[in-house]
Amino acid sequence: MATEKLRLRVATPENIKFDGDADMVVLRCITGDMGILPNHEAYSAILDYGVLRILLEGYERRMAVFGGLAQIHDNVVTVLANDAQWPEDIDIALVEAEREQATRNLQESVDALSIQRDQVAVRRTLVQIEVSTYPLINRAEREDDNKG
Repeated sequence: MATEKLRLRVATPENIKFDGDADMVVLRCITGDMGILPNHEAYSAILDYGVLRILLEGYERRMAVFGGLAQIHDNVVTVLANDAQWPEDIDIALVEAEREQATRNLQESVDALSIQRDQVAVRRTLVQIEVSTYPLINRAEREDDNKG
């Protein structure tokens, strides 16, 4: 008997980032992380800046997602993201420089709007850094498995 899958579609204003099957999807919503399995009830959620995890047949892929909406209906998870990046799309040197600049700006911010803008910029870079390091961690774990 075939195991039931979810269909995941991730779209940004620029393009389709992912359209494929998943055993489980984990999203970062404004209320916290949400795990979605096949036959999940119909649901809509507002996305926060965070990591979207796609689990399929024992493997996991991660994507940085920067706000948007998610809808779950009939084993289809549709994510309409403001922006999304795969690890291979992230220039870690550039992101580190952006994080340093945003941190400096945050320390010098004087009004509430500037503080909020700089906090968002720092949060964005931290999500990018987390996602960009994942393939390195995953690769090291696979290499260790192959040795044993």
